[in-house]
Amino acid sequence: MDHVNGSLNRKLKMGLVGGGQGSFIGRVHNIAAILDNRAELVAGALSSTPEKSRASAPFYDISPERAYGSYEEMLDQELKRPEGDRIDFVTVATPNHMHFPVAKAAAERGFNVVCDKPLTLDLAEAEELARIVEAQKIVFAVTHNYTGYPLVRQAREMIQAGDLGEIQAVRASYIQGWLRTKLEDSDQKQAAWRTDPRKSGAAGAFGDIATHAYNLVRYTTGLLPAQVSCTLKTFEPGRKLDDYGLAVIQFQNGGLGTVTASQISHGRENDLSIEIDGTLASISWRQEEPNHMLVRRNGEPWQVYTRNPGAPYQTPLATASSRLPAGHPEAFFEAFANVYRFAYDAMIRRAAGESFEMRETIYPNVYDGIDGMNFIQQCVASSHENSAWLPLSHAACRK
Repeated sequence: MDHVNGSLNRKLKMGLVGGGQGSFIGRVHNIAAILDNRAELVAGALSSTPEKSRASAPFYDISPERAYGSYEEMLDQELKRPEGDRIDFVTVATPNHMHFPVAKAAAERGFNVVCDKPLTLDLAEAEELARIVEAQKIVFAVTHNYTGYPLVRQAREMIQAGDLGEIQAVRASYIQGWLRTKLEDSDQKQAAWRTDPRKSGAAGAFGDIATHAYNLVRYTTGLLPAQVSCTLKTFEPGRKLDDYGLAVIQFQNGGLGTVTASQISHGRENDLSIEIDGTLASISWRQEEPNHMLVRRNGEPWQVYTRNPGAPYQTPLATASSRLPAGHPEAFFEAFANVYRFAYDAMIRRAAGESFEMRETIYPNVYDGIDGMNFIQQCVASSHENSAWLPLSHAACRK
């Protein structure tokens, strides 16, 4: 592979699996991946049938010869191309049940992987995938994209620096309303697979959006989980998976956390929020207003931190995650792109034969994916056992 002093003298080449016509997240991946002009989408297996896959290719400007009928065909044919011309990484933007087979096949062939969350359909698949990633020594990123917001990373660095003191309580929630009615009975593609246990997994709202809230807790605070008590509820009659739930988490440092998820709250869109209470200060942040973060201390005026790469209060990681001057809003696409941006650095080091970090990364990795799958499994099990307290620690959890 062509490189100069550890840097490629070309763009990274992307192969997309999933994201065919009617997909929201495939287009998001495409935009995020190329936002910084460091990669180009050159190949794809975009749908579940060869006909649909090839019909979707023009929407991504994928040439006919690299518009493949299946992900297996894409991986095998791309391997036959010379290094520098073949794809460097595979993005998995399929429904949940296809994450594992696609990511496994790509990893076994030595391709880097960027995979949607939740990582797999169950915990055992996630653990197997991690073993393959370790054996192949590839870069593996999971698109918990909310970790890419500059002020989320600001909060992370402030907590690591001790600005909040000891973290004692965390409240995270992700509230939506789009599944208030049984939308899955219509032809709505996104609702149909997300409410189908065969395609979504053991959880509905908790697998889809509570995993984001939980990951945000883990990413910002660094707290290690000890045990969880969870109650899941299906309010819409006839729905097969949960559409509301609440988890209470005990952390190893003695702190407490709550994670709430709803997809049946009228008028709510993508209201992901987190509040973090430390002994010295508290922080609150909302995804729908991502360029502002509140910092509170008793007896002092509230501080509103704005995303401002030119300000002395903004931490180095938050500044490195910003693209625009203060006052120009950065949001979902840019945050998503930050996962790619920092994973690309590792891909380039790998291409140059240099060492790269696989566990303690700025971007969410395969171990964070295992952490999320363990959270889903234990929450579902706890709910089935009348909200019993169950262990939540896992060897994969980052410290």
